Amino acid sequence: MTKEEMIERAKEHFGKLIEEQLERIERMKQDQDFIDYSKLPTIVIGIVGGDGIGPYITSQAQRVLESLLQDEIKEGKIAFKVIDGLTIENRARHNKAIPDDVLEELKQCHVILKGPTTTPRAGDPWPNIESANVAMRKELDLFANVRPVKIPQEGINWTFFRENTEGAYAVGNKGIHVNQDLAIDFTITTYEGSYRILKAAFDYARKTGLNKVTVVTKANVVKTTDGKFLDIAREVAKEYPDVEWDDWYIDIMTAKLLDPKRRTQFKVIVLPNLYGDILTDEAAELQGGVGTAGSANIGKRYAMFEAIHGSAPRMVEEGRTQYADPSSIIRAAGMLLEHIGYRDKARKLDMALDICGTYEKKLVITGRDTGATGAQFTDYIMETLNDANLENRWLEYTKG
Repeated sequence: MTKEEMIERAKEHFGKLIEEQLERIERMKQDQDFIDYSKLPTIVIGIVGGDGIGPYITSQAQRVLESLLQDEIKEGKIAFKVIDGLTIENRARHNKAIPDDVLEELKQCHVILKGPTTTPRAGDPWPNIESANVAMRKELDLFANVRPVKIPQEGINWTFFRENTEGAYAVGNKGIHVNQDLAIDFTITTYEGSYRILKAAFDYARKTGLNKVTVVTKANVVKTTDGKFLDIAREVAKEYPDVEWDDWYIDIMTAKLLDPKRRTQFKVIVLPNLYGDILTDEAAELQGGVGTAGSANIGKRYAMFEAIHGSAPRMVEEGRTQYADPSSIIRAAGMLLEHIGYRDKARKLDMALDICGTYEKKLVITGRDTGATGAQFTDYIMETLNDANLENRWLEYTKG
C-alpha cells in the first residue's frame, strides 16, 4: 500500500467515527429528564452475575437486597429479574460485547446490579470483543460513573463523577493501524457529554451540602479535548455561584490524593473517563482496596451498579470462588437502594458493612480457606443488619 493509499484509508476511517459521534450528539440533545422511581408501580431490579467470580458474589448481594426489600417485594413494589447471558462464553459465542437478546433483557429493567465481566486480552482464548462494561454504558447511555470513597478516621469523604461514555474509552476499539510503524487511537469530548457530567457533579455538591467541586484534566497539554472539558466546567460553575470549585491536572492530583494535608480538602471530583478510572482505583486502594468499593453508572433512563474489581479468573481456576469477597458488590447494592429512593435501608447497609469489614472484623475474608467464605461473610452482614442496636454500634466505632 502506498503512502497516499494509507492516508486515504485513515481519512475514511476517521470520517466514519465523526459521523457516529455527530449522530450520538443528536441523540443526547433529545434526551428527556431522569426517571422518577417514585412514580413507577414496580421497580424492576436486574441481577446480572457476569462471569468468573461474578455469579458467586452477585448472589450474595441479591440475598442482602431481598432481605432488606422483603416487604416491598411482597407488595409488588420491587421485582427481581435474573439475567444469565453476560458470560464470556456466551459473548464469545455471539462475538458481541452484549448479545442482542441479553441487551433486550437489560432494557426491561430499571436498575441493574452487575457482577464483574471478563474483557479479553491478547493471548486469551477469546475473540477481541469490546468490554461489556463499556458497551453497556454506551447502549444504555450510562454517562455518570459515581464512586464514593469514605475513610472517616482520616477525614476523607470523596465522591468521584467519572464521565463514562466519552474520552479515551469511547472509541477504544476503533483506533487504526496506519501501517506497521504507526498506530493511532482517538479520544472524544463533546459539549453535551461534558456539560451533563459536570452539571451532575455540581448538582450533587449542592444537594449534599458538600459545596466543593474539583475538576481534573490535563488541559495544559491536551488542549483541545481536555481544554474543552475545562472550558465547559467554567461555564457550568457560573450556574452554581454557591458551590466552590477548583481545577487540578491529573498528574499532580494523583499525588495530592496521597497528601494527608491536602486530601481532606477534596469533596466532589469530576473528570473525564480515563483519568477517572485511574483516580478511583487509587482512592479505593486507600479505603482498603478495590474489593471494598462499589460503583454506580447513572443515566436518565437506566442505572447500573457494580463491583469495581475484575472477574478474578485465577480464583475460578484454583477452585476458590466460594472465598471471593462480596463486599464491593454489596456496597454497590447499597448505592442502588439509595438511587431508587430507599435511603434509610442504604444507610443501614453501609453501617453494617463498616462494622463488619472495617471495625469489628469478627470474620475476615482472605480469598482462601484461611478466611471466611463469601456466604459466611454475608451472613455476618445480615446478622448485623438485623441488630436493633446497629446505629449505636456504628457510632461507637466511628467516634473511636
